[in-house]
Amino acid sequence: MTRIILSTGNVILGGPSIIRKPGIYRSNLEFTNSLRSNFQAAQQDYAAALQNGNGHTNGQTNGHSSRPALEVWTEREGSTLYVPRIDWESAGLQEDRAQYEITVKLFFLPTTPPEKRNDYINEALRLVMKELGVSDIDLLIVSFPGISFEGDCEYEADRKNATMGNEEEEIITWGLLEKLREQGRINRLGVAEFGSEKLRRLLDKVKVRPSVDQINIKNCCNVPPPLTKLAKEEGIELLTHHDCTDILPSGTLRELLGQGPQGAGVLADGDADNNGIKGEIIPEWVVKYTAFVKDRGVIENKGYFASAELIDQA
Repeated sequence: MTRIILSTGNVILGGPSIIRKPGIYRSNLEFTNSLRSNFQAAQQDYAAALQNGNGHTNGQTNGHSSRPALEVWTEREGSTLYVPRIDWESAGLQEDRAQYEITVKLFFLPTTPPEKRNDYINEALRLVMKELGVSDIDLLIVSFPGISFEGDCEYEADRKNATMGNEEEEIITWGLLEKLREQGRINRLGVAEFGSEKLRRLLDKVKVRPSVDQINIKNCCNVPPPLTKLAKEEGIELLTHHDCTDILPSGTLRELLGQGPQGAGVLADGDADNNGIKGEIIPEWVVKYTAFVKDRGVIENKGYFASAELIDQA
């Protein structure tokens, strides 16, 4: 078994071609475009270093002249493969930690078992904290699979939302996040896509109450009035967003890592005889992070990590 860690780097530095445009709603385009851009940049940079004699050896191509060999631009540490390599020496923020508001959103995907979420949480936070050079997060928002706001009106969307997801699994996972807050690694916790009934049930069962509820209302109309009322009464901040709930489907991941023209050449195509890795790929989680400079009102660093399990085939 191989665990693959994908990273975008700082998408703010990537320019407008990879940043989601206003008006493109409920889309994972920023995420997938940023991954492709980072893969291509790493392949070009390490291939150039190889040609100059400053990089790795064994720079044989894999059938695409623009792609260096996999070991040139990725890095394996034990059973983990980093795609692409990460230059941790250049990681970190430019100013003191106190100058930033750091927000993290962790997406649990429907393809993985909930009993592994503790490992997912710790690994996602480890990567984000290492990338930003910090030891704590201001706000962690958790997105559970199978929850959305969809309906002909806000009342219908709120009613449908009440039966979505798996409440038992969500409560157990929330307990894991509460421990991180007790340890001082997270200051505030938030949820995504919780309507009035789901939010009320959560409030009744947890020790640490969410301070934020982030919702996507593109597929209904407005914020449901019952949710607005509850949030006001309980002092919970309502925020809107345009993220996909299932941000990394298996097919999208295989396309990103496959041998096609838009792929990175990491995975082999079926039984084809090429240099890609053969196996079944299973997306596990995605984490989105943002470092906002409070006194200047700008985002200095924004990016994504994602994890997938590759069940290797000989």
